[in-house]
Amino acid sequence: MLILNKRRVFLKAGFLSSAVFVMNGCELFSVTTSQDTIKTLQYDLFPKAKELGVNTSSYINIVFHHSRVSDEDKAFIKNGVKWLNEEAVKTHKTTYVKLLPEQRQEVLSLIVKEKWGESFTYDVMGYLFEAMLGNPIYGGNDNEAGWKWLNFAGGEPRPKKAYL
Repeated sequence: MLILNKRRVFLKAGFLSSAVFVMNGCELFSVTTSQDTIKTLQYDLFPKAKELGVNTSSYINIVFHHSRVSDEDKAFIKNGVKWLNEEAVKTHKTTYVKLLPEQRQEVLSLIVKEKWGESFTYDVMGYLFEAMLGNPIYGGNDNEAGWKWLNFAGGEPRPKKAYL
């Protein structure tokens, strides 16, 4: 049991760095990572985050280790990354992160017409704003970039450690 438990911890720890296998029909087309795709996706959905230097992908990695995020929610985000890449391959013959910005916007326009795509982009945007507006101790809002952009001063007292 101890070995199985360690393996689960290892697999959960690598959620965003794990490989996503992108299929083109019945054949393996490409391998990419969830982290690269989500980082690019979030900057496409909200370009200001990149300008501000908000580290959204590292924040999502932290969130996905939280016990209150259900396994179903984690699986949906990971599947959404896979489906997004498969749509990019179907439309432009390459993975999402390798597309030109205009092509990525075209793919996003296609997926948001699907129920899964609308839910997926909504969830990713939610995590983006949590990263950008949360306390810097949780990652993402490095140097209070999101707060400075909104001219917001965080409340006191501030947490001394992350409660995740």
